Amino acid sequence: MRDERYTWQQQIFSKDKGIKRPTNFIMLLMLCTVILLGAMATIKISKGQNTVLPYLNQYFDLKKSNTSADIEARKNTSAHSDALPKDSTNESNEEWKLLLVNRNNPVPAGYTVNLVSLSNGHAIDERVYPDLQHMMNDARAAGLSPYICASYRTQEDQIKLFDIDVNKYKAEGHSEEEARAKAANWVAVPGTSEHQLGLAVDIVSSKNQNLDKNQETTPEQIWLMENSYKYGFILRYPSNKSEITGIGYEPWHYRYVGKEAAEEITKRGVCLEEYLGRD
Repeated sequence: MRDERYTWQQQIFSKDKGIKRPTNFIMLLMLCTVILLGAMATIKISKGQNTVLPYLNQYFDLKKSNTSADIEARKNTSAHSDALPKDSTNESNEEWKLLLVNRNNPVPAGYTVNLVSLSNGHAIDERVYPDLQHMMNDARAAGLSPYICASYRTQEDQIKLFDIDVNKYKAEGHSEEEARAKAANWVAVPGTSEHQLGLAVDIVSSKNQNLDKNQETTPEQIWLMENSYKYGFILRYPSNKSEITGIGYEPWHYRYVGKEAAEEITKRGVCLEEYLGRD
């Protein structure tokens, strides 16, 4: 009895007779074409949407997922989602260090921070604490007396601080609008202050706690301006960057950005906005 278990190639081709059953061959090609078109039709690629790649990512256990549901979930759960690079999906990327908050970029809605208390009653993001403590200890070992006079602030704290400056300018005869504009040059408008991130500290000399330009001449500030980058901090509001940062010169305000970024920012002589390429 003849063996009927031919492969589809054997049924179509023969060494002796060339192509066999041309009708079957044409039908097979048509069938393959239909299958291919059907598969292509299921792949929907549109702006901001890819319904195939996410499943491949999950299959190969990749860290990034681009499904619409995942993107929406990250927006709703991540306090940093609006300010981070597109590829950042979790804090293991350490992009939280470069979260930009200024007059054009308010604190993201729902932002939360895990705080650690400092010895003088202030508080800071717990991830920053080791480097901050190291910096303060080294400054003291150098015979200096640095003092943290401001750190994390709540929205309510920022409102109170801003209103104090507004009332001061109003007492000088300025209108409400003028007073608010002037206050904003020195105190961040509530919701746009880095202090609300828990990543910024105001450090002064314990012998001179005045928040004015003279602060830059204290030994503590001279040391901090020269060494803070080694611990991941930058002088956030330099004297020549006010037009970019929107805040006047503050030779006491230090912002944590991580050691790598701090070193580059300091060596290049740029502010955070310039480093990130954003305003």
